[in-house]
Amino acid sequence: MKFHQLFIAAIKEPKKLAAFRLLPIGKVIQYVFIFISIYTIVSFTRFVLGDASLFDASPELLEYSQTIGWLIYPIALVLQFVIATFYIFVRISLFGLAGVLIAMIMKRKAEYRHLWRTTAVSVTVPLLITLVLDSFPAFRSNGIYLSSIVHLLYIAAAVKYYPKMKK
Repeated sequence: MKFHQLFIAAIKEPKKLAAFRLLPIGKVIQYVFIFISIYTIVSFTRFVLGDASLFDASPELLEYSQTIGWLIYPIALVLQFVIATFYIFVRISLFGLAGVLIAMIMKRKAEYRHLWRTTAVSVTVPLLITLVLDSFPAFRSNGIYLSSIVHLLYIAAAVKYYPKMKK
């Protein structure tokens, strides 16, 4: 399956989201890393344009950033990529665990590895919401809550199509 097919199906087809549990893990991780790259590029662009500053914490850090000069940009890019990777993989793992609980409540047969894959593909819309809301300072603090609720709804919609447990 191609990236654009996964992307479109992840947005509007919960039945296919459930079927994505059978995708090879490499394909799922490749899909996730495309979003990590997008997330990093947007974050780095905001940093370069001055919208977000890494050194607001203390005057010592600000002085140090001026000392290293242009090296701040590659360091910031790598750091943002590492942080985005960590954030997204932890998010997928935690929501995969929540998906297991949702599957138990809905009495569906689901293993964590299958729900992790479904969760990884269903992170599409929540990450897009996070990116959009992060652009507006008024919504930055509440954006994580809204995207989390949307992510849980996508997972629940997909779990609905998982096979039922035997009685």
